[in-house]
Amino acid sequence: MAFERISVDSKIMGGVPCIRGTRIPVSSILGYMAAGMTNDEILSDFPQLYPEDLQDALRFAAAAVSERELPYRESA
Repeated sequence: MAFERISVDSKIMGGVPCIRGTRIPVSSILGYMAAGMTNDEILSDFPQLYPEDLQDALRFAAAAVSERELPYRESA
């Protein structure tokens, strides 16, 4: 799966996945969403972003979770 709007470059933010052409980490975008910010609020706070950036950040997170073993323990 290709992520046109996400870049990983060891010279930018130590290789943390960022929105392409920015130094905004995907994890920051996801954190804002998880905190309840709307897409419009995020786009207002970061005018260099586009709606497609937010969508690709979500797609990237979904793909990352499906590729890794999660630190999850079943409740007793």
